[in-house]
Amino acid sequence: MAYQARPRDPFLDSDMQAAIEKRGKEMFGLAMLVVGVMVTMMLLSYVPEDPSWMSATDEPAQNWLGYFGAYLASPLFIIVGFGAWAIPFVAVIWGLRFMLHRGEERALGRLMFAPLAVALASVYASTHVPVSEWTHSFGLGGLFGDTVLGAILGVAPISATFGLKVLAFIVFFGLLFLSLFVLGFDREEIKAVARFMYVGIVLTYASIMRLLGATGKGAVFAAVKANEMRVQRKEAKLAAAAAYEEDAPIAGPSLRRAPTVLHAPQPEMEPQIEIEQPAPKQGLLARLMPRDPAPETFEDEVMIHDDVLPEDRIKSKISDVIKNRGRRTKPLEYTPETGVRAEPQLTRGRGPDVLRIEPTLRAPDAVEDELFEPVAEPAPATRVFTPEPKPVVQQPVRKPVAPSKRAQAEAQPALQFEDKASEFELPPLSLLTSPTTVTRHVLSDEALEENARMLEAVLDDYGVKGEITSVRPGPVVTMYELEPAPGLKASRVIGLSDDIARSMSALSARVSTVPGRTVIGIELPNEKREMVVLREILAARDFGDGNQKLPLALGKDIGGDPIVANLAKMPHLLIAGTTGSGKSVAINTMILSLLYKLTPEECRLIMIDPKMLELSVYDGIPHLLSPVVTDPKKAVVALKWTVGEMEERYRKMSKMGVRNIDGYNSRVKDALSKGELFSRTVQTGFDDETGEPIFETEEFQPEAMPYIVVIVDEMADLMMVAGKEIEACIQRLAQMARASGIHLIMATQRPSVDVITGTIKANFPTRISFQVTSKIDSRTILGEMGAEQLLGMGDMLYMAGGSKITRVHGPFVSDEEVEEIVNHLKSFGPPEYMSGVVEGPDDEKSSDIDMVLGLGGNTDGEDALYDTAVQIVIKDRKCSTSYIQRKLAIGYNKAARLVEQMEDEGVVSAANHVGKREILVPEQH
Repeated sequence: MAYQARPRDPFLDSDMQAAIEKRGKEMFGLAMLVVGVMVTMMLLSYVPEDPSWMSATDEPAQNWLGYFGAYLASPLFIIVGFGAWAIPFVAVIWGLRFMLHRGEERALGRLMFAPLAVALASVYASTHVPVSEWTHSFGLGGLFGDTVLGAILGVAPISATFGLKVLAFIVFFGLLFLSLFVLGFDREEIKAVARFMYVGIVLTYASIMRLLGATGKGAVFAAVKANEMRVQRKEAKLAAAAAYEEDAPIAGPSLRRAPTVLHAPQPEMEPQIEIEQPAPKQGLLARLMPRDPAPETFEDEVMIHDDVLPEDRIKSKISDVIKNRGRRTKPLEYTPETGVRAEPQLTRGRGPDVLRIEPTLRAPDAVEDELFEPVAEPAPATRVFTPEPKPVVQQPVRKPVAPSKRAQAEAQPALQFEDKASEFELPPLSLLTSPTTVTRHVLSDEALEENARMLEAVLDDYGVKGEITSVRPGPVVTMYELEPAPGLKASRVIGLSDDIARSMSALSARVSTVPGRTVIGIELPNEKREMVVLREILAARDFGDGNQKLPLALGKDIGGDPIVANLAKMPHLLIAGTTGSGKSVAINTMILSLLYKLTPEECRLIMIDPKMLELSVYDGIPHLLSPVVTDPKKAVVALKWTVGEMEERYRKMSKMGVRNIDGYNSRVKDALSKGELFSRTVQTGFDDETGEPIFETEEFQPEAMPYIVVIVDEMADLMMVAGKEIEACIQRLAQMARASGIHLIMATQRPSVDVITGTIKANFPTRISFQVTSKIDSRTILGEMGAEQLLGMGDMLYMAGGSKITRVHGPFVSDEEVEEIVNHLKSFGPPEYMSGVVEGPDDEKSSDIDMVLGLGGNTDGEDALYDTAVQIVIKDRKCSTSYIQRKLAIGYNKAARLVEQMEDEGVVSAANHVGKREILVPEQH
């Protein structure tokens, strides 16, 4: 029998817990105050002749605290001297703070620096010459202060007398700032103290000059200045009072309404009449640390009768919470606008039938009283009407994307990045679609209420007990957070995704657990989808001002926040998705992210596009190392060249003694700034007499190594042509290329196990899955289900480093925008292609690369597996296409070409009438 568990009532309610916590803080403050007073008495009555740890005497202790005070005061004065006075000072101030509840939340972060303040006070005391009454052999700062002071003066390159004065000046101001920090003063309190001291000095000076009968400029200036400050304070107080009366009702005594019944007509409340009382006179301490008035609460009790239907109860509860979510009165106390999108708390009550709504209105801090002014008679009591504030339904404001410094400087024609080449200009953001042209679709309160009510009803139909606790609207989907009942398995709710989508009349529904929380997220698509544009993400602070070496603008999460990933940390990316899911557009946005951030000297690209459509538009940009590769055979050559480049980079870094490309480029930068050259040993020939090689050392100018990003748009086509070689190259690069600055971005529209093999999957911990056709494909790419429930058109699941999965909505970039950016880049000249990327290295180097990849040697440079196939045929004395195919684990076409090549070179004979071939090469022993 399914039932809904009733939560236990807490032992202490929230009010009692708050009261206990408040009284506990006051008791702790009182204890600190007592300790401070006792330490003050102990230090004030310190006598060196008293019995202590350091001296023994039969005389009675003269300390006011007796032997206890004498035994504690003696080591304090011996170790830190007069710096010990900082201890009672800190204890008294913090005791008052805890008792008055002023800044006690800052205690832990500030008091941990109190020992440093005591030590600094000891050093400052040592900078002063002891008086004649000081009978100790050390200075006023104790042994610690003398030791530190002597060590500093001993290494200072100036005279001791002058150094002592300079050090006293520095330590004094350091102690002053550290004391303000340790004592818990914030900016407003420091301003209040400074203002009080300034006004006091000015008024004291004016009073003295007036008593002396002076009528000079000094007295006039002091009087005028004091009068100006009085006027400023009056204006500030009047402005604050006017704003307070205009924005919200005056908080009066607690008012409790009579319980009412839901759905019953609500009588209008009579305007409350409040009598203004004269403000109590405040002292100096209250003016320096104004105490917030106790918050006034208005409590409403709403009785819910048992005869109300459960459906009506759910609807009324959700409706009330949605209305409270939309009700936004101007706050009584200024709060900085965060722009965070509000989340409606949708809670279905379980337990008592009384719903207590306690809105809290907080009055502003008391305005500082006038200093040194006569107290005026209190004004007669006035009647102030406080009408009931009208509820204002306001749509939640979506969190704005924080602009970067480059986006703020868009007035200039192009983005400005650090260390960019002087002759190269990065593309401006104006080439992309402005986010202001995109229509923003905001979900209404009625839609959220209806969806939440319907979703709870659907879950209840399938026996899922729980409550919707929060709703997170986004640009594409809205996530409803379900708090399941105790004992309910998450897998049971996740398995209902198709049924939830059908019952909610949605295209799809994705259900998953929320990492780090107890809720289950149910993601439903919005009625109107909002388009995500690339410019908004590139202009975000996360992209423009971040420290990512290779930033990729992935899109926005379900809350609308930009998601920027660092390819250098991934270090490789595997992308999968069906045709039309937005995979190719996502690759374009990643390429544009690199082009908007990095110059050709910082990043070079190798693009492999077997489909010959998606990446061909980038042909001719300065960032390319070679033309866009469209031939699968040349793609294998390009990947092998990349492996060779990786090995060459590792040799350079090994000789340099660095561990990664950043360390190598840093060494190169330092050498260029100092005008140094690198040296290397090369072989110039052989000795005619001995035949030994001759080596010489030559110097050359170092060059920084750019990052290399290899982008493969369709991996399935390459695996069909040369699966073994492609897999060997990818495995080698994925395992070792990170430190050399070479990174892979590989995409496929067929995420099957023959394309995404176990070797490739193990070396690509960071993966992105767009919409796929089945749960099996989702498990292949991500290791779990969910990608089959995506919406397409850029909707993706991003798994970073094999950890949690984030749903991201990819940005859209049109072909026209890509063409404009490419034309902008082409205007800076043709690219400087590297030789050998698609032509292939020489025979010797190609053979070395094949040996590294485990593919065997290559005699003619055409086929890397030919030598291995010949050795197998000579050894086994068998030759057939199927036999070679099984031995080398290659495709049939590849094996047939190898057999034909052997026949052409005379290794085997032509096939006879039954298809057998004779081995013409004699057997080797």
